[in-house]
Amino acid sequence: MTEDAPIRDRFRGQARACADLGSPFMDRLMTLFAERLSPDDGPVAEALFGRDWPKEAVAPLRIASGLHWLARGGDAALVAVYPPQDAPDDALWSAVRDAMEREAETLLRFLAQPPQTNEVRRSSVLIAGALVAAERHALPIEVTELGASAGLNLNFDRFTLEGPGWRRGPAEPVLTLRPDWRGPPPPEGVLDIRAREGVDLAPLDPTDPAARARLMAYLWPDQPQRLALTEAALAAADTKVEGADLLDWLPGRLAPREGRLHLVTHTIMWQYLPPEGRAKGEALFAEAGARATAMAPLARLSLEADDGGPGAAVRLTTWPSGATETLGRACFHGRWVDWAG
Repeated sequence: MTEDAPIRDRFRGQARACADLGSPFMDRLMTLFAERLSPDDGPVAEALFGRDWPKEAVAPLRIASGLHWLARGGDAALVAVYPPQDAPDDALWSAVRDAMEREAETLLRFLAQPPQTNEVRRSSVLIAGALVAAERHALPIEVTELGASAGLNLNFDRFTLEGPGWRRGPAEPVLTLRPDWRGPPPPEGVLDIRAREGVDLAPLDPTDPAARARLMAYLWPDQPQRLALTEAALAAADTKVEGADLLDWLPGRLAPREGRLHLVTHTIMWQYLPPEGRAKGEALFAEAGARATAMAPLARLSLEADDGGPGAAVRLTTWPSGATETLGRACFHGRWVDWAG
């Protein structure tokens, strides 16, 4: 295996992404993997070097999540070098390499599954976009989330969003989101959500301690606010997510709902569908949109990567008109929102 193996590029790219998303520790950790990992560093290293990991598999985040899980579980060697500690690179890498040998079985399990971050800060754009849709359709709302993981963002109406001089959401929220908000405020109003349901290929049960621990491990160790927000969302989570392929599940879910606005949301997941899956999904929305009426409207609210940068596009499509508008852009992790309204 050559020193310029593709997995090194995956770690380098992830290091840059982590730096852009405000995680110096993850930037360091991913860089250390890129520069120091050897195919001879045991079975975990062999698994990393042993296949051509596509970018969308995010192999670097899989191994990082496993290591964070071990650290959060009390692995003494990792606790000594993980935040809030500020260990030198040599000490950090020594502990990581040792953990890859001692806990190979655990880390290989993490490598076998894609991360499920369930980033609750993305609810900032869900709150704002839902208020736009609700302003236009004076109807009770049913919410469907695609790629819902543990379903934390299905509860976005229970969160409060704050911007410069304004506040949207309940008086006693589960948590409060304060992104760096640029642009006008979203509409005022109350989100009258009557039903909510989500789907995920491998949903995590927020009431299961093991699943909660796994979900927390997918976050980054040097971002305490992000960890605290997720813990607050987990404490209030009560929506079970259906385990299914969304392309098989969605047709039945998209049936018109007379007297209700059906709001379908998805955040940073559409890109992980294969091209033929995305095409099928778009066709399902078009077919459902053709059945929508003024008293049974359908709306699709998304935060997804595009070529527009920076961040991801916030888009809202409503039927029966079928009009799509870009409401703004936002950080992949919801740290900032550039709102057009």
